[in-house]
Amino acid sequence: MASSYKVVPFTASVGITEGSQQAAAQLEGLIHQYAQEGWDFVRLERVVTFIAGNNGCFGLGATPARTTSYSMAVLRK
Repeated sequence: MASSYKVVPFTASVGITEGSQQAAAQLEGLIHQYAQEGWDFVRLERVVTFIAGNNGCFGLGATPARTTSYSMAVLRK
């Protein structure tokens, strides 16, 4: 049987005094949540995305194009 994969976004929300331990705890929580559904955590991937700019209305509120990245948790069943 072929493996099934699921990719879900992951962004840690860490307070100014919490640091990496809080980020790790949030990732661990995500891993446990999906493990209850039978998914195994494979790795965390970064996806770089291009976001188009907006001309605004008569130039007001215009935004430039930019790139951003998202962290994605890869899971396998």
